[in-house]
Amino acid sequence: MTKPITPPSWRKPAGMLAILAIILIWAILVVSASDYIGQLHILAQALIYLVAGIVWIAPLRPLLIWIETGSFSAPPEV
Repeated sequence: MTKPITPPSWRKPAGMLAILAIILIWAILVVSASDYIGQLHILAQALIYLVAGIVWIAPLRPLLIWIETGSFSAPPEV
């Protein structure tokens, strides 16, 4: 059985632009703090950049759910 073709939603391109905006804003924030981070011990720098490299992913889950469902919360499990 084939799934009927549905027209593309405007949420997909809007979501892609939002993801790119999140990445750009996060990168600008991290780069602007690099002068202060660069003065820290090398292990502290590594830890900060490791955390900064992972933290930007947090807002993506609700955004990806919104792109697929139109709601920012996950649908209830059945």
